[in-house]
Amino acid sequence: MTDEHHDTSADEDDVSDAPATDFSNQFLIAMPQMVEGSLAGSVIYICEHTVRGALGLVINRPTDLTLAALLERIDLKLEIQPAVDSPVFFGGPVQTDRGFVLHAPVGDYSSSIQLGDLALTTSRDVLQAVAEGHGPARMLVTLGYAGWGAGQLESEMAQNAWLSVGANADIIFDVPPEDRYPAALKLLGVDPVMLSGGAGHA
Repeated sequence: MTDEHHDTSADEDDVSDAPATDFSNQFLIAMPQMVEGSLAGSVIYICEHTVRGALGLVINRPTDLTLAALLERIDLKLEIQPAVDSPVFFGGPVQTDRGFVLHAPVGDYSSSIQLGDLALTTSRDVLQAVAEGHGPARMLVTLGYAGWGAGQLESEMAQNAWLSVGANADIIFDVPPEDRYPAALKLLGVDPVMLSGGAGHA
């Protein structure tokens, strides 16, 4: 699913791959008490959404694993010290032993999906570039991803499990992880205090 190269420039009359509502390049913001388990309280960047399902990365759940430790784990020797203390994120509950790199600029990596100005790369060469000191200028590294089967995301949206808003790269890369949930809500003009308070006065 993540290694496929999808041609987004397909013929216009071939719309069989496009869902009725496309949540690609959107943030999904978990609604309190509607999304439970490992995705509760999460902000997810949707990388890809087709009629076959959706793939996204949680952007606000740093782990205790640092980027330097991850590179060492996969036998990549650091030739320079990048942001070694930057955390690797929990990207979602699917394939948690596999790395996903959301980055800008797009670059030229062997297994990469271009997402407008961003790219999602799953191949080792992007981390090799990081170890050598010429990796992407902005990146979010995760282990695992959040996945939905055909129609599943649409069903959850219909149940108001998630709020959606157009993604903002600054929130992904520059805002501290603990502030990304309120920052994403702010894109919608929603105060997180009102959101949590409203849940208690239903």
